[in-house]
Amino acid sequence: MSRTFAMIKPDAVERAISGKIIAKIEEAGFNIVAMKKVQLSLADAQAFYAVHKERPFFGELTEFMSRSPIIALAMEKPDAVAAWRKLMGATNPAEAEPGTIRKEFALSIGENAVHGSDSDENAAIEISFFFNHFEQV
Repeated sequence: MSRTFAMIKPDAVERAISGKIIAKIEEAGFNIVAMKKVQLSLADAQAFYAVHKERPFFGELTEFMSRSPIIALAMEKPDAVAAWRKLMGATNPAEAEPGTIRKEFALSIGENAVHGSDSDENAAIEISFFFNHFEQV
């Protein structure tokens, strides 16, 4: 069993489709071990996405991520990172496979409904960014 981090982004929370996304997560066999709805400040978003600070899209990304609440999730399943990335689908919803979250719910490359960790190491970092050890069951 391994863990990964997932985030339902502002665009999906604003459109009130979080429940549909969570249902797909659970239907795919993930066990949600922690979940919370939070509002990121611009500084929080900049800290979370610090790895991208030199990229041209950093400002737009962090403004988007702090514009309204997100839902943070820590989830477990065998090979959780790869399983979640497959369920999310390609960043560009036009290229995402049918049945994936981004194919069904993303509006664009930028407003693509969900975020997921890209490695076990980053999953641990991202989970600890949002959850302390008391919040994970």
